[in-house]
Amino acid sequence: MLRTNLRRAQMVTFFKNLAPAEMALEACGSSHHWARELSALGHEVRLIPPQYVKPSVKRAKNDRNDAEAICEAAGRPGMRFVPGKTATQQPSLACCLAQGMALKVRQTLVHQRN
Repeated sequence: MLRTNLRRAQMVTFFKNLAPAEMALEACGSSHHWARELSALGHEVRLIPPQYVKPSVKRAKNDRNDAEAICEAAGRPGMRFVPGKTATQQPSLACCLAQGMALKVRQTLVHQRN
């Protein structure tokens, strides 16, 4: 097991120098981005749904304990993984903000009309 602290700017260079390996991540918005980045470097990335990781968390929530829980969940036989999203399938933050802003403007117009 490898235990090292990385900043976001160090991630790509660290994994570029690492031999291709199988990696497990807890599925969330940013994990799909990192799955694409790590797959491009030759690593095999598997995304685990959060509800399958939660039972493996033993102690207080922090990054090290979360990583241990993800590792334990990935090693279970019969674990189901989530397929990674492509860049076109995953909406950007700007898109989500624009949709939220359009909804707020619509709500304001409907409120003013009534």
